[in-house]
Amino acid sequence: MGMSDLLYGVYERRLSKMLDPERLPHHVGAIVDGNRRWARGAGAGVDFGYQAGAEKITEFLGWCDELGVKIVTLWVLSTDNLRRPPDELAALLSVIEQMVESLAQLGRWRLQLIGNLDMLPPESAARLKRAAESTEGIDGLNVNICVGYGGRQELTDAMRSLLLDQAAKGKSLEEVASTLDVDHIAEHLYTKGQPDPDLVIRTSGEQRLSGFLLWQSVHSEFYFSDALWPAFRRVDFLRAMRSYASRERRFGA
Repeated sequence: MGMSDLLYGVYERRLSKMLDPERLPHHVGAIVDGNRRWARGAGAGVDFGYQAGAEKITEFLGWCDELGVKIVTLWVLSTDNLRRPPDELAALLSVIEQMVESLAQLGRWRLQLIGNLDMLPPESAARLKRAAESTEGIDGLNVNICVGYGGRQELTDAMRSLLLDQAAKGKSLEEVASTLDVDHIAEHLYTKGQPDPDLVIRTSGEQRLSGFLLWQSVHSEFYFSDALWPAFRRVDFLRAMRSYASRERRFGA
């Protein structure tokens, strides 16, 4: 172990001691960005970056679990990603499928798929569903895995679901419009029944949400890290937690 590793270890322990458990987020969202750039920097193919990113997710969930986070929402495949070249998309889906299956086999966390799975190849969707369903009885950290997810797509699907639900009850469009409120829409989101994220972390230096949890993140705190996702360290995670804990949240202000 080098001197830098020793110093980081000391710094990590110091950061951990500084955190007030009462001020930590219950729900953390993460935009796991930078896998391809990390691979290019390492002189490797994108497959290598995707695999390194998948392995980092397991680490990240462990860190969240240690601090008592209750829900983690991870964005691993956007609707825009589905337009990538077929070979690259197939490689990315394969890594995601293996990652979800590996997380399920750990038996530590309950997995839930978030997104429009109808946009995925049927074999991929079925494989992901089987893995997630196998964790239904687990009482632990809830992990939402956003696959085939886009914020605009979610809102479109929510409104479609709401209208179909109301039509099935015999309601006219005019009746729906006259009684529609915020809670009605929330009941048809992918994350229905879950609290909104307290903190959203994005890696890779990009300072935008790109449509991640558009509805749910309206009152979230944001933390942007320059680290590319595979290089995101526990010390970076603890800095995000420290930043969140130091903020005075002003809902709606």
